[in-house]
Amino acid sequence: MTPEQCRSIVQQAAEAWIAGDADTFASLFSTDGEFIVPHNCWVGLAQIRQVAADFAANYEVEIEIRGIIVEGDRAVVEWHWSDREKATGKCNRADDAIVVDFSAGKISRWREYIDATSPKCQ
Repeated sequence: MTPEQCRSIVQQAAEAWIAGDADTFASLFSTDGEFIVPHNCWVGLAQIRQVAADFAANYEVEIEIRGIIVEGDRAVVEWHWSDREKATGKCNRADDAIVVDFSAGKISRWREYIDATSPKCQ
């Protein structure tokens, strides 16, 4: 994959989270892809789609991509994530580093390292 293709997939993933589009987010992964966040790991398209759909049903998301570095079939992403719980209005913010591995044009592994000490929204 070219660096531009890797960056495009990361951008599509961010746009899918913002739109609450679990189908598009999951479609970016290989059939046995892994989606890993602290304390959780989902494997395969069905699990990844379900966790994204469950999240989208309860939260609105904003993402600011701050940088993407690509080397070979791996990208490292830094983005600022903000979500607001639909039921309560509670807002969470975090700075997030993500390591994304690609294989055959799809995400094979997405691993997030989330800064849990970021200040909460006002």
